[in-house]
Amino acid sequence: MPRVSAFVTTFNDEETIGACLDSLKWADEIVLLDSFSTDRTIEIARQYTDCIYQHKFLGYGRQKQSALDKCTCDWVLFLDSDEMLPLPLQAEIQLVMRSEPSVDGYEIPRREQLFWRMASPNTRHNHFLRLFRRSKVKFNTIPVHAGPELDGRSAKLREQFFHFGERSIHEKVEKVNGYSTGLVNFRAGQGRTASPWAMLYYPPFTFLRQYIQKRHYLNGWAGFIASVCMAFYSFMKCAKAYESVCRERYGSTLLPDECPRLEAPQTAEPAQVTSAA
Repeated sequence: MPRVSAFVTTFNDEETIGACLDSLKWADEIVLLDSFSTDRTIEIARQYTDCIYQHKFLGYGRQKQSALDKCTCDWVLFLDSDEMLPLPLQAEIQLVMRSEPSVDGYEIPRREQLFWRMASPNTRHNHFLRLFRRSKVKFNTIPVHAGPELDGRSAKLREQFFHFGERSIHEKVEKVNGYSTGLVNFRAGQGRTASPWAMLYYPPFTFLRQYIQKRHYLNGWAGFIASVCMAFYSFMKCAKAYESVCRERYGSTLLPDECPRLEAPQTAEPAQVTSAA
């Protein structure tokens, strides 16, 4: 059976890191890379591993790559600090490892906490590459939703892992604001253009995709609110992209002469959060 390293990156995650690491106890190695937490994160982590490192947060992708580079086993599993593996998924992972995998990575469905409840297991969950051969993966460095890139074939696991990253509507809206700004800045740097018409058709399409296609209607009012939040995220990306175009095109020429010429605040990348998605 191949040996498996598990790694987690952290910053002030004392509320969730215990459950996260407890679900990784079966791994042959646990590596934790921390961004100088000021709470009890490190104290709790020491109960599970001695492989604890710290350095300044340099972006989600670069942080994950640094943690991956510290792993020593042929196979690697990674979690964000607000995620955990339930027992059925732990058993499935160990089963596929014992079968000597013929692929280079596995995508795993993620079951989300939706504010005051956990999403129905029958919701259409997003799959994420979380288990892979160490030699086959590099993390990209895009500022928003950075992730692992696999050089090889992948398969999907059946069991789900849990994500506790959006425990309130307030937290969700904060993420929407930060992620949309970071993504728009990144796309502007690539020379992408924006149309105001996108604000009209993308948000309704996003809501229907979330609520109907992904079956958030199974999650009651929490599912409805989550779908609206995703539509709002779509709207904010389109609106901020068009705002950037207008500022470049018009500058301050549409303001009265007596108004101060104020620059829009710039945000290169969202502030550090426990997860990128």
